[in-house]
Amino acid sequence: MATDSKRPTQDRQTALITGASSGIGEALAHCFARANFDLILVARSAGKLKTLAKELQQQRGVEVRALAADLSRPGAAARVASALAKPGRQVDVLVNCAGVLAQGEFTTLTAATHQNIIDLNISGLTAMLSAFVPAMVLRGAGRVLNVASVAAFQPIPTLASYAASKAYVLSLSESLAEELRGTGVTVTALCPGITATNMLTQAAGANDKLHKLPGFLIGNVEQVAELAFKACMAGDAICVPGTINQAAMIASRSTPKWLVRRIGGLLGRKAI
Repeated sequence: MATDSKRPTQDRQTALITGASSGIGEALAHCFARANFDLILVARSAGKLKTLAKELQQQRGVEVRALAADLSRPGAAARVASALAKPGRQVDVLVNCAGVLAQGEFTTLTAATHQNIIDLNISGLTAMLSAFVPAMVLRGAGRVLNVASVAAFQPIPTLASYAASKAYVLSLSESLAEELRGTGVTVTALCPGITATNMLTQAAGANDKLHKLPGFLIGNVEQVAELAFKACMAGDAICVPGTINQAAMIASRSTPKWLVRRIGGLLGRKAI
């Protein structure tokens, strides 16, 4: 694997990024590579990971390892940690970006679809934290970036399970940010709005109304990733990219719950 000739790889920090084969995860991989981090890229698609790993090694001269894993499966996070323990690889930054979305009325989605959201967005993320954060605390240094969503701040009909899963990610991240204060380990929750990724493309394929969203509501994935990287490095607890998303977040936290539900219901019904 390629290394930086000016700086030994053992002197570089390592970032582990899940969901790295596309979207925000892939964009974050580029951000960390530009900042001279070695990388461990995790996703289900081995082919895409290997292509990205080769590209980053050639462009940035950092060491990149690709690990194919389905983090929705029980024990997957532990197997990733075990694979990295053998060469003694230390993870300095953990980025939990792997996630899945399903859009539609709750009663029209299958039980398996709801369960898949829970297994990956909640169980998989929690397992990765359990696998890598304790070692960071023991070392007295480390950073975590959990990718939630602006959907975490309010209930969203037609995205009920997804929004609930991201609310879990946000709540867990904020709790850990306080729990780990003073340990040298920081936890950041990224809460992006609608972002131009494959996830949006797939959702739009199932719902033509999503094609009609105005451009100013759709975030640029590279800009979102850059803001997330800076927030993670600064140790910020929450990062909400975009003025409109920030306003929505503030409004949802200051508005009575019943009104937030009503507004979410009106928007949700217009989306289906």
